[in-house]
Amino acid sequence: MSTGTDALTTQDLAFLRRPLHGFLTVAAGPLPPQPRPVWFEATDEGTIQLFTAPDSLKVRRLRRDPRASIVVAAPVGERERWLSIAGRVTVEPDGAHELCARLAARYWNLDDPARADDLAGMLAADQVRLVLHPEAVSRYMN
Repeated sequence: MSTGTDALTTQDLAFLRRPLHGFLTVAAGPLPPQPRPVWFEATDEGTIQLFTAPDSLKVRRLRRDPRASIVVAAPVGERERWLSIAGRVTVEPDGAHELCARLAARYWNLDDPARADDLAGMLAADQVRLVLHPEAVSRYMN
């Protein structure tokens, strides 16, 4: 395991650009962490972004305490590999719908009418973009 870095490497970014689920955990004060599976995108700037409803529990918690982490692991059948990225999150009012459309195309077959309808519903809803700014990156590759 490698720890102590605060930036994503080129190899990390290549791994994160695969259609893998991340498990996001936001700071919850005295409550135990409750990770949730999320779609995400690694940017060229080395941040991680995702989208959510502006009134979601994760946004309410992030407004109180902006710390969060995401863990992404290789699927079963591949050599063990994971990344853990922790840092502060900003809640951005712009770019969420564009991100949602990009991620839907990455994770779903949008030629499927049911998935296309699901995406249309998501795009009709209010969304915000969450941007995780890495402060600590841990990784393991077997």
